[in-house]
Amino acid sequence: MESVTGPESPARLRTTPSWLLGQAAAHGHRLVADGFGALGIRGYHYRLLAALAEIGPTSQAELGRRCGIDRSDVVAALNDLVAKGLVQRSPDPGDRRRNVVTVTTAGRRDLRRLEGALDRAQDTLLAPLSQPEREQLVRLLSTLLAHHAAP
Repeated sequence: MESVTGPESPARLRTTPSWLLGQAAAHGHRLVADGFGALGIRGYHYRLLAALAEIGPTSQAELGRRCGIDRSDVVAALNDLVAKGLVQRSPDPGDRRRNVVTVTTAGRRDLRRLEGALDRAQDTLLAPLSQPEREQLVRLLSTLLAHHAAP
């Protein structure tokens, strides 16, 4: 069995779940990055757009917390999205020291295109698995993540 990232690895690694998860994750990240890159967007941009579409207008700080992105990185990423016309920042009417971020119509359109690229990346990554196997994989990975999440 050959690794997706290079020559055959030691047999012990090829049967170690943590190594296998890492290899699959690295391959998945490459597929997603390629799909998003073709649309001029990075993964953290998608994460911010998806969160805004899901929760609606929110403060930069709350958006960063929900997405697990450092506050200074959120500002830089939002600057990129504002420059592309995908989000709008405006002062919070209740607290002029804060900004409220809203996804624009163009942002919603690009989000749909990004979701298509994400779906294609998932299909490529999971091509050898049947639909029930894909669902089982998601359940198992979700169980692992929930178990190891901070209490």
